Amino acid sequence: MMSNPLPVIKAILSTTAARWLGLTETISIDVLARSPAPNEWSAVECLGHLLDTEQWVFPVRVRALLAGQPIPAFDPDAQGTKNTSLTPEQLAVEFAGLRRASLEELERVTISDLTHSAHHSELGTVTLGELLHEWAAHDLMHTVQAERALMQPFILQSGPWRSYFRDHDAGSY
Repeated sequence: MMSNPLPVIKAILSTTAARWLGLTETISIDVLARSPAPNEWSAVECLGHLLDTEQWVFPVRVRALLAGQPIPAFDPDAQGTKNTSLTPEQLAVEFAGLRRASLEELERVTISDLTHSAHHSELGTVTLGELLHEWAAHDLMHTVQAERALMQPFILQSGPWRSYFRDHDAGSY
């Protein structure tokens, strides 16, 4: 357990946009848009979800917690935009801009703010510290999910090495 998790959380959050900018500038749309398996998100769908949560979830919840206001649940399937009109590069640029603003807001959060709490409509009472930990984990989870999607065409064509990727292989479909 970290005595002051803020620097580590901010460090994690600060790496996500750069990673996506790099991926969308260098990886082709067909690889970015490839779903690893039926009903699983492609890398670009993960990016679209991160953009949605940057717009409507995490910074909004930080402000709500600091004000002691209730926090509504967010259902990405029902409330997510799917951002179908934007290219992956445009999604990444928009995400990067929103993330910069979020990181600027987080600079005003102090360690004593981490105990601020509010009611979440599904989870009950939550603290700002818990939300910030969840935000960092959420970024990392969708990075892993996106990278798993990106791995699939390479895993499928790796011949006898395919078994080395057992934990990440979505199988052919």
